[in-house]
This record gives sequence, C-alpha cells and structure tokens, in this order.
Amino acid sequence: MRCMTKAPLSRLIDKLPIVTRSGSGDPEITAVCYDSRQVVPGAVFVATPGIHVDGHDYIAAAVEAGCVAVVCEELPEHPAEHVVHIQVQKSRLALSTISARFHRHPSRELPVIGVTGTDGKSTTAYLIDQLLGHLDQDSGFISTALIKREFKVERNPFRQSTPEAPELHGFLRDILEIGKQFAVVEATSHGLSERTARLRDLDFHAAVFTNISHEHFDFHGNFEQYRSDKANLFRALDRTAGRRGERDYPIFGVINADDPNAYYFRHATRQPVLSFSMTDPEADLYAGDIRGDMNGTTCVVRWRTESREVRIPLPGPFNVENVLAAVLTVAKLLDHNPLDILELVPRLKSPPGRMEIVSHDFPFVPIVDYAHTPGAYAKVLPLIKGYTPGRLIVLFGSAGERDRDKRGMLGEAAVRHADIIILADEDPRGEDGLALLQEIAAGCSRARPGIRFEEELFIIRDRREAIRFSLQLAGEGDTILYLGKGHEVSIVYDDHVLDWDETKIVAEELSTYRKAGRHR
Repeated sequence: MRCMTKAPLSRLIDKLPIVTRSGSGDPEITAVCYDSRQVVPGAVFVATPGIHVDGHDYIAAAVEAGCVAVVCEELPEHPAEHVVHIQVQKSRLALSTISARFHRHPSRELPVIGVTGTDGKSTTAYLIDQLLGHLDQDSGFISTALIKREFKVERNPFRQSTPEAPELHGFLRDILEIGKQFAVVEATSHGLSERTARLRDLDFHAAVFTNISHEHFDFHGNFEQYRSDKANLFRALDRTAGRRGERDYPIFGVINADDPNAYYFRHATRQPVLSFSMTDPEADLYAGDIRGDMNGTTCVVRWRTESREVRIPLPGPFNVENVLAAVLTVAKLLDHNPLDILELVPRLKSPPGRMEIVSHDFPFVPIVDYAHTPGAYAKVLPLIKGYTPGRLIVLFGSAGERDRDKRGMLGEAAVRHADIIILADEDPRGEDGLALLQEIAAGCSRARPGIRFEEELFIIRDRREAIRFSLQLAGEGDTILYLGKGHEVSIVYDDHVLDWDETKIVAEELSTYRKAGRHR
C-alpha cells in the first residue's frame, strides 16, 4: 500500500540552506526519488553522492523520466529550462528533510521504537513487534531480514537494513494510514550516520541499545565514530521530547548494562534510561540462574522486589539479552509490569536464519545463523560448542569491499572454538574471492599455529559445494554451523548476483545426502 501524496515544491524546500536556484515556478511534487530509475512524472530527484555511484551523473536521466525539480550539490552545466534546480551544500540532508515533509512527518503521529547495536538488532525488533501483537497493540516493523506493513511478515525488499529516507517515511505513513499504533525500526549505524542522514528527521519515542563491537569500520573509520553514530539514536530522543504538544507515551532509552559502552549511551540523552543485565543485580531488569540447551534457555528474571522463572524458546545468553531488551521496552512503553509480560515470552519466535536448526532427523545438527561479526562469533561459537558432544564444524566467509580488518578477527574467533573450519564465498563483490578467504585463513593460523590445511581448515569458494562437503565430514554428535548468510537472499559477485536461501539450500543438500545413503 502507498498513500497518494502530493505537495508543492515550496513547502518541501522551505528554509533549506539553498546555495542557488535556477528555473521558476512552484511545481506540484508527486514523489521523492534518489534513483533515476524510480523517477515518475512530477517527482523531485535528489542527486546524492555515493561510494560507488554519484546521483549527479543521472540528473539528465531523471529529467528525461519526467522529474519537475532537481535538488543537487553541483548544478548541471546546462540545466533543463523547464525543470527547477535547487543547489544545496548537502543533498543527503535535504533528502531527509524533503522526505519527512512530503510524507507529513509520520513519526510525529506514530510512536517509533528504534533498536541499535552491533548484534541482536533484528531479533530484538522482531521480539518487540511480537510482544506488542500479543498485547493487542498493532505495530509495523522493519529490520534487516523482515518487514511488516499489515499483518503478514515478509522479507525486507529494500537494499539496506535501514532504508533511505523516502522509503522509510513512506513506510511509516503507510502503516499509520492502515491504523498501526506503533512502528519498530532497526536503526543501523549507517542509517544513523549524518553521512547518510536516513534517520535524521525521524522522531523516536524509545531507543534500545543491545551491544557494540568491531564492525563497519570501513564506513565509520574508527570505533569512536561508530559508537557516536549509533548514539545518535539516543540523542534523537531529546529532539522528540522537544516537540510541542502532549504525548501519549513516554520517551525513554533502554540499554544493556553488561556492555562496557552502556554508560556512553546512557549519557547521550537527557531522557530516562532503563537497563537490563545478566551480571548486575542492580539493573532495572535482571536475569540470573541461567540454564540453557540447544532449544532454549530457562532463567529467573527480577524486577524490583519481584522475580519470576521463565523459559525462553531461543537458545543462548545473547537471546536472553534480546528478550530482556524487548520485554523492558514494551513494559515501559505501555506502563506494564515487565514480569507480567514475561508470560508471553514462551510464545516468541526467532526470525528466519537466526539460530535456525534446519533438521532434527540426522545424527548431527545443522544450524543456520546470521552471525557475521567478531562479537557475534564470540557469543555463538562457545555456546554451540558447549552443547555439542562431538565436533563443531563451522562454515563461513566475509563480505568483499567491506571492513578488511574484520576478516582476520573472524578467523581468530572461529578457530578458538571450531574443530573444523570451511571457508566459502559470502559476498565477494568486486574483490578476489580466494584472496579474501585467505585473509580469514591467516587469522585462523595466527590464533592456532600449525592448523592443518585440508584436515582442519578448508577453502571451498562455491558455497553449495562447501555445504555438501560439510555434510560428508559430519559424524554422530557433531554440529555444523553455517554462518554469515542467515536470511539473505543472494550472494553478490562482481559480474552477477546468485540467488541464495541458506536454509533452503542446506535442506536440499541434506535431502541429497539422505538419498545417497549417507545418513548414518
């Protein structure tokens, strides 16, 4: 669904810091576009510079497609006379403001819950949406893996976990018009960065911080900038609180007190901040006496002077953190006792591709998970190793044209817990895929000198072939972890994109394995 919206250009650009303007008139705008291929007659085209593509190179194509206005940082040498051209210093900032105005600032009418962190964002957002639904509160949400506009949960169709501003504000306007009462948004560091400004003009009622570790330094440059960009979510709470008018819901933050950087996020806002923890009994919501297995975790949760035992149907302490974050957020938002909301926890489900056991019908356990950062490996691998009576076989890779430092760190983290490592393509993009995997292998060798290639460490670029090989290696009591792809629907190469569904492909190879008579 997309509500039909029109607005005069003058309203969209009012008070923007305009450098210069060419063309006259005040055309009626029918759409806000940053991709010339999506331009429709009556659109304003905002030319944004990018890492790989510069929108300014496509202004002529946008004009030919029927745009009536162009917002850009550099005017064309010969601007089309029938099109209004607006020059600004930062077109991404203009894109954010124009998008919010075009869709009439939906986040000022719809309470938005933002979830940020290196790991656990998608799962926590999904859990919050489920809890709201179980409490008869209708919500829409958008995360790396999934999106929900009406009632059906679907795969995220956008190119980024946090969409560009026109798509995001349009999504919020859509679900507001449908009648949703809340929106849950996975707020990535890219989306929160001023360099992209995707979330710059969004109001947030709640900001949730899960954790932070090494990731995306190729974009942010260093840890301090990465942390600061993520903390923009908490700074946004003050902007929301500064709006005039009464608000029906509280404005607050929720932080993981067990993360060493929790203090930074707590002090990034003047609004109230609640905490959850598995180590600090002084946290607002505390979980102790934690006992887990491959299928879930049992723990005792304490709120103030009360406590209650709960069974979480998701494995691992990291999922205890995700559940605590979701429960505390929903409880504060709706003014409920968190322990009452715990009664809903056994009904929760994890998102696709998150600690997903593909089959229980074999003497070994095949699991698909999206873990793709050193921090996630440090949580997932020792957990699964502890539940595995046999060997732990881990298959993974790393993304091309992304943070190179992370590759060796992934190898080091994996080799500390895995008995056998198989390196396979993840998204090589324009890089030499073999060289990329060799960088991971070098990290393995650093952490385990003398590791034996072709016995403990294998490089098999073709991911399906690597999956097939992992099944041939597996024996009774073993666990095979397929990491990095999770819910994703493709493997990106330099010259083509391969359709991919990790869970489906593992299931297909298991079926072939069984038919070949290898089922022990």
